[in-house]
This record gives sequence, C-alpha cells and structure tokens, in this order.
Amino acid sequence: MRNFINISDCSSKELRAIIDEAKNRKQRRLELNKSASDEDKPFEGKSMAMIFEKPSTRTRMSFDIAVKQLGGSSIILNPESIHYGKGDETLKDTAKVLTEYVDIVMLRTSSHKNLEEFGIHLKIPVINGLSDMSHPCQIMSDVFTFEESKGVITGKTISWIGDGNNNMSNSLIEAAGKFNFNLKIGCPKKYSPDKKILNWAKKNKVNLTITAKPLEAVKNSDCIMTDKWVSMNDKVNKKQKKKILKPYQVNKKLMSKANPDAIFMHCLPVGRGEEVTDEVIDGKQSVVWRQALNRVHIQKSIIIWCLS
Repeated sequence: MRNFINISDCSSKELRAIIDEAKNRKQRRLELNKSASDEDKPFEGKSMAMIFEKPSTRTRMSFDIAVKQLGGSSIILNPESIHYGKGDETLKDTAKVLTEYVDIVMLRTSSHKNLEEFGIHLKIPVINGLSDMSHPCQIMSDVFTFEESKGVITGKTISWIGDGNNNMSNSLIEAAGKFNFNLKIGCPKKYSPDKKILNWAKKNKVNLTITAKPLEAVKNSDCIMTDKWVSMNDKVNKKQKKKILKPYQVNKKLMSKANPDAIFMHCLPVGRGEEVTDEVIDGKQSVVWRQALNRVHIQKSIIIWCLS
C-alpha cells in the first residue's frame, strides 16, 4: 500500500514506472469505447471514495472514468453532506470509517494538512487530487503528454510563465528534480516560488532558473506552461494580481521566442484573454485537450501503483 501525495515522495524509478504503465494502458485500449473496461480489469470488485472540497470538472470526470476503465466503481462524497471533520466526527474517525468501506481514497482539498492527516489514519491508500500545496496528478499527466509529443522529457527545457508560487509550480519543480529536465520560471518577484520548495530544489540539484523576464524564460524552450492567474479560493486582490501578471500573458509573440516546435500546456480551467490568448490555446502548438484526456490514463496507473 502506497500513498500518492507529492511527486517528491516518490523515487524517479517509481515515477517512470507510473508513466510507462500509463503509456502501455493507453496503447492497449485504442480500439475500445471510452467507458469500456480494460481487458485485465485490475480494479474489479474494488471501489474508490472521492472527496471534493473544491469544485472540479477534470479531476472528477477523469478519476471516475479511470476507475470504470480499471473495472471498479467510485463513490463521490461531498464534504457538506457527510461527517467530514465536523460536529462529533474528526478527520481521523472519517478516515477510519472509509478504511472499512472502500479500497482507496482520492481527496481534492483546500488544505494539504487534511491529506497528511488522512494519510496517517487511513489503512488504505490516499491520492492527492489537488491541494493548496501540490497537484501531482496533473503534473504527471503533463509529463506523459509532453513525452507523447516530444519524446523523453529528460534534458528538455520546460518554461513556466505567470504565478510561480502555487500548487502547479511546486509540483513542476519536484518533477524537474525527479525526471531531470531543465525548468525555467518566468514570474514577477512578488510571485516567486516559496522558499521551502526552492530549498528542496537546491538540495536535489534541480536545474532551475527563475527570472522576471518572460522572454528570457521561454528562450530555447520545448514547452511553455501556464495557469490561471487567480486560483480557486485565492484570497488576494484579484484586480491587482492580474495587473501585475499582465506582462506574463502567453501570446503569439511569446510563443515565437521558444523553439519553433515548442508545445503549449494549460491545466484548465482557462482564463482566456488573461494568462493566454485564444490564438495560442486553440492553435496548432496547443496540447491542452490531450492533457485533459491523459489525466484518465495517468490516474489509472497511479491507482494501480498505490495498490500494488
């Protein structure tokens, strides 16, 4: 039994095995319908509980479809309608109850501490569907998608543009260390990565460059990535933050400064006309919709890894 909470918790060998398993499973089901089960049905007779503290489209859909393709079933739980650290029931007690009912838990939470507490008290695996500190399933899907388009990611250059201090950039920095790719972050000084993740990067010899100049950040890049400027539950002055980040919009000019065959990624939902223009996200270099699809395949592989 293994939890999947942060990319940094796993070895490079384990993460590579997850990517390879996802590639193989996607290839083997090319002729199958979207909700048809994989032939081996490795999750048959098993179930996953999914808890959503935050709104979700891709995480909810992709995990539900992933479980179905693996031959199992899923139960979606709304914190507002269950005893989830409320009233007379602690998170510890909720975790103990879920241990008796299901085989694995996926938690999408505003508080990373909830994940860590669940991980302590559950006797079954827990997967991080998103927290305020990391988004490992999304970044694993991004690595998978990159390799489908550009080959093995090791030694390649990825550029992150915009807010450098959020859950996506944290997990991307961890991935750069584990998969050994070059990461260039273009962000205002005010939104530079947190010191804790920078210390981790230094300790693990991550090839990381941070610059306030977006054109410099995308030079010689194989992939440009960005995210919404204002995330869910982001308690900031939204107008002011968007004004500061405006020079970091991914547009045709910025894309032209990367390698000619560079691809564009976005985890969605997207702020069209803000962090990215329609011309880029709907253009030929965009692999955004394949990213969303690949969440299904990578999460199937993560589920199998957790239960192996």
